[in-house]
Amino acid sequence: MKGSTYRRCSCRDPKTGKELGTSCPKRNSRNHCTYSVRQELPPREDGSRRSFARGGYDSRKAAQADLDHVRALLGLAESDDPEGTELIAVMLAEVSREKAPLPDVEETRRRLSAGQNLIGSLTVSEWLDRWLAGKRIRKSGLNRYETDVRVHLKPHIGHRRLDRLRVSHLSEMFTDIRDANAQILEDNAQRRAAIDELATVPWKGAENRARRKAMKAAIDEMPPFRRITGPATRLHVKATLRASLNDAIGQQILTFNPAAHVEIDPVRKPKALVWTDERVAKWEQTGEKPSPVMVWTPQQTGAFLDFVAEDRLYAMWHLIAFRGLRRGEACGQPWSETNLDAHSLTVSSQLVQDGWEVEASDPKTDSGYRVVALDDDTVNVLKRHRERQDADREEWSSAWVETGHVFTQEDGSWLHPGKVTDLFERLVAASGLPPIRLHDLRHGAATLMLAADIDIKIVSDTLGHSDTRITRDIYQSVLPEVGKSAAEATAKLVPLQRRAEEEKAARKAAKAAKKAKARKTGKCNGNPENKTNTQARARKKAKRKKPEK
Repeated sequence: MKGSTYRRCSCRDPKTGKELGTSCPKRNSRNHCTYSVRQELPPREDGSRRSFARGGYDSRKAAQADLDHVRALLGLAESDDPEGTELIAVMLAEVSREKAPLPDVEETRRRLSAGQNLIGSLTVSEWLDRWLAGKRIRKSGLNRYETDVRVHLKPHIGHRRLDRLRVSHLSEMFTDIRDANAQILEDNAQRRAAIDELATVPWKGAENRARRKAMKAAIDEMPPFRRITGPATRLHVKATLRASLNDAIGQQILTFNPAAHVEIDPVRKPKALVWTDERVAKWEQTGEKPSPVMVWTPQQTGAFLDFVAEDRLYAMWHLIAFRGLRRGEACGQPWSETNLDAHSLTVSSQLVQDGWEVEASDPKTDSGYRVVALDDDTVNVLKRHRERQDADREEWSSAWVETGHVFTQEDGSWLHPGKVTDLFERLVAASGLPPIRLHDLRHGAATLMLAADIDIKIVSDTLGHSDTRITRDIYQSVLPEVGKSAAEATAKLVPLQRRAEEEKAARKAAKAAKKAKARKTGKCNGNPENKTNTQARARKKAKRKKPEK
C-alpha cells in the first residue's frame, strides 16, 4: 500500500485563514516547514478509503521512523487473515484520528494473538471484574474474593493499567493499609476513651445533662469503631490478586505477576496449646488465654462430655470430639451417608453461612469427601440419638420438617452453624472448664489420635486433609505426658557418668528405704514368718505380765 513522507508548511493567509502551502514565501527556508506522513490502510468493507496521517515532525528521519512503525503494525496480520487485517486497520485509523501514540509492535502482536482489544488499556479494576465474573467456585469463596477486591484492591490500585502494574505499586498499597491500621487504632482508642469518660458523668443535674449532651454529640462526630486489616487478611488480599494475575498470564494478557514478588509482613499462625494445670491456674487469675487455639486434655474432654450428657446435641459434641468433623460437616451430615452397621459415615456435604443465611454446599476441599470410621461407643451414641430423633418426629407429627440430617433443630429443620457455635460456648462456660472454640474440639480429636500412636496418614484422612503436613503443622498439639515420654526416651540415648551415679544412688536409697519399712512392719524381705528379735522379746514380756486365771 502507498505511503510517503513529505514537507508541509502550516502558515496561513491572515485574511482568508487558509494554509499557504507551496505558496508560502518562507517554505524554502531551513527548519521552517515540518514533515508529515501518510499511509494508505486497507479499505473499509464498503470499499471506501481510509489512511493514517500525522504531521509535525521536525525531521524527515523522525517522520520515516513513524511510517516504518505503521507499516510494521500493518504487517502483523497474515495475508489470509482478513479479520486481523481489519482490526489493525481500525486501530490505526483511530490512533490517527485521536492523535494517540503508536502502540508497541510486540504488545500489539501479543494482543492480536490473544484475541484482545487492540485499542485502549485494560485497568486493574476492569480485569478484576472480568475475573470475578468468570470464577466458578462456591459462593462463600466467591464472596471472600469479592470483599478483597471491593475493600482493598480497587480503592488502591484499581485505576492503574493492568499491563503497567509493578511490584512497587503493591508495596505502596500494603504500606497504605498498615498506615490506615494505625489510624484506625488511634480513632478507636479516642472513641473508647470518650465513651468511658461519658460513663463517669452523672445523669442528674442540668449542668451534667448539658455536658452529657455535648459529649454525645462529640462522640457522634468521631469515626465509628472499625476493625483493622490484620496480617491474615493482608495475606489473603495478596493471594486474591496473585490468583487473578495468574489467570491474566494464562490468557496472555500479562507476562509478569508482580503479586508473586511483593513482600508483606509474615503471618504467624497461632499454635495449639494444651490446657495444662499451670495454664488453667493462670487463666483463672487473669482471664487470659495463652493462645487463640487451645486444646483440652483427655480428662477435660471427658469432663465436658459428662457435663453435656443430657444435651439434645450430645451426639454432635461426641462425634466432633472423637472423629474431628468440621462444624459445617456435622451440621450437614445426612443419615443416608451414615452406616452404623458398618461403623462408618461418609462426609459428602456441609452447611455453610452466607452472611447469616445458611446453604448446603460441597465439602471444603476434594479431600473433604471421605469415609470416617466409627468406634463402638460412638455408634451406640448415634443409635441413641436416632431413637430420640424418632421420638421427636412422632411428637411433632405433621409439623416435623424432614431434612434427613443426623443433627437438626427440635422440629427437624436445619441447624444454623452460627447458633451451634453460640450454644457450644455457653455449655463450655457453664461447665467451668477452661474455654476453647468449637473448632478446637477438632484440634483435640487430632491430638488424641496422634497421642494414641495412630499413623499420621490415617489421622490426615480422617480429618479430610490433602497432605499430612497440614495435620502436623496445624493440628498436632503434643499432650504433656506424650511429650515427657519422648523427652525421657531421648535422654536415655546419651550415656552420662553423672546420671549413672545418680541412678545408683537412687537404687541404694530405695533399697535402704525398703529395709527400713520391713523392720518397721515386722517383715523382712517380704516374708511374714520371719519375725525380728525385738518383736519376739515383746511377746515374751507381754506373756509374763498376763495375769493368772
